[in-house]
Formats: sequence, structure tokens, C-alpha cells
Amino acid sequence: MQSTANYLWLISDLLGQGATANVYRGRHKKTGDLYAVKVFNNLSFLRPLDVQMREFEVLKKLNHKNIVKLFAVEEESNTRHKVLVMEYCPCGSLYTVLEESSNAYGLPEDEFLIVLQDVVAGMNHLREYGIVHRDIKPGNIMRVIGEDGRSVYKLTDFGAARELDDDEQFVSLYGTEEYLHPDMYERAVLRKEHQKKYGATVDLWSIGVTFFHAATGSLPFRPFEGPRRNKEVMYKIITEKPSGTVSGQQKFENGKIEWSTEMPVSCNLSKGLQSLLTPVLANILEADQEKCWGFDQFFAETSDILHRTVVLVFSLQQATLHYIYIHQYNTATLFQELLSRRCSIPVHNQELLYEGRRLQLEPNRQAQTFPRTSRDNPIMLLSRESVATVGLIFEDRLWLIGCLSVQISNSLVPMEQTVQDIKSKFLSGGVLTDSWTQAGTHPEDRNVERIKVLLDSITAIYHQFKKDKAERRLPYNEEQIHKFDKQKLVFHATKARSLFTEECAMKYRLFISKSEEWMRKVHHVRKQLIGLTSQFNSVEKEVSMVMERDDSPPSQCPVLTLSTLSVISRMKKLKEEMEGVVKELAENNHFLER
Repeated sequence: MQSTANYLWLISDLLGQGATANVYRGRHKKTGDLYAVKVFNNLSFLRPLDVQMREFEVLKKLNHKNIVKLFAVEEESNTRHKVLVMEYCPCGSLYTVLEESSNAYGLPEDEFLIVLQDVVAGMNHLREYGIVHRDIKPGNIMRVIGEDGRSVYKLTDFGAARELDDDEQFVSLYGTEEYLHPDMYERAVLRKEHQKKYGATVDLWSIGVTFFHAATGSLPFRPFEGPRRNKEVMYKIITEKPSGTVSGQQKFENGKIEWSTEMPVSCNLSKGLQSLLTPVLANILEADQEKCWGFDQFFAETSDILHRTVVLVFSLQQATLHYIYIHQYNTATLFQELLSRRCSIPVHNQELLYEGRRLQLEPNRQAQTFPRTSRDNPIMLLSRESVATVGLIFEDRLWLIGCLSVQISNSLVPMEQTVQDIKSKFLSGGVLTDSWTQAGTHPEDRNVERIKVLLDSITAIYHQFKKDKAERRLPYNEEQIHKFDKQKLVFHATKARSLFTEECAMKYRLFISKSEEWMRKVHHVRKQLIGLTSQFNSVEKEVSMVMERDDSPPSQCPVLTLSTLSVISRMKKLKEEMEGVVKELAENNHFLER
């Protein structure tokens, strides 16, 4: 047990360990409340006194919900060394979150947007005080759960932080190499002397790498065998990165670097968000500080992303859910243009449906008045012309066609036989209903559950490997178990891949093929409905003329013939029947949505 005047902690209760300090979980002696206690080691005291004091001074200036709060600076009872008492973050760091197997390909979109918002807000506060952090990485972004149950991310570890006008004499002591700006990497990792001065853009580079890591689950710049083993290749990648690219990877030993201007296919973020985020990453991941954005532009562009609203649109013929990021004051015209870019369906061919009814958007209607959408209740997009069913690339989360709605004008269709024909296509036993029953859902199987069992086994072995790695040497029995686990890992991974490619992927391809055929039938029915509506409109005009004559003075009103009365009676009957059809169509719409 160690303590200060007001706090105590166990040395076994370690939260984190760094080059110059350890962080422990401590408690206040009177209240019992939990705190993070940062205790500096002997290496820390080899630094100049002003360097030792800098972290205290920086933290005293800062006060923001997205920066870990400093509560006290006290002395350890025995050694009299300075101790920082800070806000305790029980959920670990962003790195801890990214280590979870469910985030192997990056964070879900909602969580990533929280990270984006909180890191930008925290950095904005630092910039107000002219402070450069110099060690931004997922491990230095702590997570807590707010009062509303949502994550809150906070910047921490200001041991490397300093004010902009300070002399950069000991840059090599700070930073984590995968996240370092190329100029700092050259000196800190490769130990090459140079006279370059560093500005605030070194933090922007680290933010870019961190955001890419959070969005994809992997680092943007990767030599063959990893950045720690191929430091020279790593330096080559980060210094030769072409403008506009966001990642570079060497997939083979001594192989060429493969550059990309887009996120990997496996990225969990929607294409709508990716299209806004990748230009930001490309412009802050610039080795040349003259080309790199400044913080003003970075804050402006990220603020633009965060102030947009998201409209979810499910493209029926593409079997794809689209996220359309748009400002609330933008109009329906711009919305449909963005939708056209995202799904390659021209504006004049777009038919929008919402909750089973046709959605008509006036060109000047603002996005803030659009219906509220969610993943379970998006706007549906149907092309007026037949288009190829695309589906999703298999590395992405697979989405089934979830809904089809066909809305007919609420009017009479004076063609009994055709009405019956249309009804027969939708009611039980009809063409569309029966074919949807066959094509509209995957065959029931337990493949997803089987793969999950295998992934859980793989994850358990992975966590054991991490524990083994922390040991310098394994005893003989543990070493043998480690070898057996390697074989099991290969077996489980091979089986999971086989289940995916031979079962899930094959069934998905078959589903896409069947749904494409079904959509062709839908287009045929839709054309019939449009034709019937047109015919009805002409008959309705004739009936209206008859009704108007019926309201005329007797001298001008012709005697209603038996056949005219018969038509009127028949039209009333058809109106009732057509209302029944509309009701049945609505019921079918809800069935198909489910």
C-alpha cells in the first residue's frame, strides 16, 4: 500500500505503465471515491526539473469534458515524489475498445462519430491554449460512460505535451512510433539528426492515424511483417505517401507499396461517411507540413461532418442500405442528387416509399422536414427502370432485402378482370407472394451461430496468446499447450472460412439472383398498375361529366339511360372493391417489410 495525505493505492492495482510513470487505481481516504493516481519512476527524475513540472502546469490550465481532469498534485508519503491524482476512467482506452473482437474491422458508425466529436472537441480546447500533445494514439484516449449511457472519450497523458513556442530538444523521448509524424519518426525511431522544427501539424498526423485505426481496426501504414520490424520501410511509406492517399501497405517481403485513396472494403463505416472522412484523412496525413491542413481547416471540415443529419435509404433493387449525410437546410433536390451518386439511379428514375406509401418530396423541401429514418425503418428506393441487383461485397455486413412497397393511386379502376388479376399477384398463392416466400429470405440454417462459436474459440486462444507473450519464457507444459493452441487456431479459422465461403456466400449469391428475378416481376406489375391508373383517370373524367349533367337544370339534363345507371352502379361497386385491394396491398407491404 502506498499513499499521499488524502489518497491511497495498492501497487498491485496497476492500470497502465509508461516509460516514466505508472498509473494505479486509488481511493480518497475519506470518501472512498475512485481516482487514477499517476506515480513517477526514477527515470522520470533524470529529466530536467522544468520538463518534470510541465505536465502539472499543462493539466492545471485545462478544463474540458473531453480531457481527463486533474484533481490534485500531492507528495507520496515515503519518497516525497510528486503524484498526480486524476479522473478515473473505468472503461479503459480507445485501444481497449479496438482490441475487442467485435471491433476487429473498426468501430460501428455511431461509436466512431462519438470518437470523432470528442477528440476534435478535446483538441480544440488544447489549441485554445497553444498546446501540442505530441503523443496522440488510441491508448491515450480514455473512455467513460456518460449519464445518458453513451460513451465519452477523453484525451489523457500530457507527459509529452508542451506549448508551441518551446524548443523541441528532446522530441526523441516522446511519442509512439506507429502514430509519429514522419519528421519526428526520423529522429525518434531511426535516430537520424536533423534541424527540422515541429509545429502543431505533428498532432494532426497522429490524429489521422488514430482515426484510420478507429474506422478500420488496422493501421494505415504497414510494412511487411509490421512497422516495428521494418522501420526503414515504415519510414519510406510515411515519407513517400502520394497526396490524396490514406493508406499504404507492403503485402510481400521486399514488395512494392500498394497505396489507396479509400478505406478498405472491410471498413464498418457507411460509404456516405467514408466519402466525407477520407478527404480529411488525406489532407492531415501529409508529411510535407506546407501541404498539410492547419487546425482551422481541420476543425471546419470535421465540424461540417458532425453537423450533418443522416437519412437512411434502402435501395430495393441493389439490396443495399445507404447513409446519406446532408445538412438540415439542404433541399430535396440535393438529397436526390446525392442519392443518385451513391446508388447510380438517376433522379428521374427514383421512386421513394416510406412506411408503405409513396413519398413525394417537393424540390425545395428541406431535409429537416423529411421523415425520421432508422435502420429498421428507412426510406425505400425503387428504380422506375430495371437495374442490376448489386448486393454487398462479402467482407461487409450482409443485408437482406427487407421490404417492398408498391403504392397505387387511391382511385377507381373500372376494369374488374384486371383488378382481380392484380389482386391475385399479391394475395396468398399469387405470383409475387409465393415467389417472395421462396426468394425473400435465406433458408433457415445455423451457420451464423456455428461461425460465432468458432470465432469465440479463436478469440479465447488469441487472449491466451497475449498472456503468453507477456511472459519472457513459458514452462514446458504451457509451451506444449501453446503449440496445440496454434494448431487449433488454424483449424478453427479454416473451418470458419469454409462455412462462410461454401455456405453463407453461396446462399447469398443465390438470394441476390432470385431477388433480381423477383424485382423484374415487380416492375411488370408496377407497369400494369400505372396503365390501370391511366385508364381509370380517363373513365373518372367521363363519370364526373355525367355527374355534372345530373346536377344541371332539368331542361339541360338528358334522361339517364339504363346503361348509364348501370355504369354508375358498377363504378360504385368497383370503388368498394378497389378500396379492398388498396387495403390488401398495404397489408402485403407490411408483410414484406417484416
